[in-house]
Amino acid sequence: MKKDAKIYIAGHRGLVGAAIMRQLEANGFTNIITRTHAELELCDQLAVQNFFAAEKPEYVILAAAKVGGIHANNTYPAEFIYENIMVEANVIDASHKNDITRLLFLGSSCIYPKLASQPMREDSLLTSELELTNQPYAVAKIAGIKLCESYNRQYGTDYRSVMPTNLYGQGDNFHPENSHVIPALMRRFHEAKQRGDAEVVVWGSGNAKREFLHVDDMAAASLFILQLDNETYQSNTQEMLSHINIGTGIDCSIGEMAGTVKRVVGFEGELVFDTSKPDGPPRKLLDVSRLKTMGWQSAISLEDGLALTYEWFIKNEQDLRV
Repeated sequence: MKKDAKIYIAGHRGLVGAAIMRQLEANGFTNIITRTHAELELCDQLAVQNFFAAEKPEYVILAAAKVGGIHANNTYPAEFIYENIMVEANVIDASHKNDITRLLFLGSSCIYPKLASQPMREDSLLTSELELTNQPYAVAKIAGIKLCESYNRQYGTDYRSVMPTNLYGQGDNFHPENSHVIPALMRRFHEAKQRGDAEVVVWGSGNAKREFLHVDDMAAASLFILQLDNETYQSNTQEMLSHINIGTGIDCSIGEMAGTVKRVVGFEGELVFDTSKPDGPPRKLLDVSRLKTMGWQSAISLEDGLALTYEWFIKNEQDLRV
């Protein structure tokens, strides 16, 4: 990719989109185009087609999505499936009609079956049923993968898909109800420290294992895959199994993660586990051997990543008040 290549980031204000934008700028790319939701409604097919026809980007990074935790997925299933499918279909089709050079679609590890063998390989996709709580979102993300693969198959396009594990980092959503586990716990520990609470309660036994990837690592991996030559990319993928897992290849228990967040935040009270609450799947770990074969692996440890995240949270705490 030339440094002045015209690159459109859909979703540049989100957790991943913002990190990818930082990564591109740090690597000297100078022709990045963006639009806010107010400026461009990605669910509006005509608006998206007109935007692409006018701007003619060379590369597209599709990071725009409606995302949330278990509560949000359970509360707004219609919005999660409808909005994500509409955004994907509109952006991918407009990319094809305007002859963009390459597209990168960002998915999610929730595409894999709830009982998939661990670590989860790319070829476990569509082998059994999905986790019910986020099924609408997962189906939408699977549709995005299959859109990319189908356009590649029929039209010879170069659309690539990456599936990250659980992400966290600067710019995360710290809403007390709609956030994911790391920002939710970080906020809870921080507020408990401010109040002088004796303990913080964490749902579940703490024994379930999860994998966590800092968003700057995700951005670095995304740029790496976007810039791979076609021969290298195709030699490590298949026509209708082209997505690539992105993760650390290392997991830890929720209890270990919570203890690390507690230490980073500086909360001195007790950590208590509410075993009456569900743990969820006992383990969720991605197989990242395909990505390692291509030549990339993560660099940011969980503790270092949490420290960067907490530093950002402190600086932006007033803006994050609900």
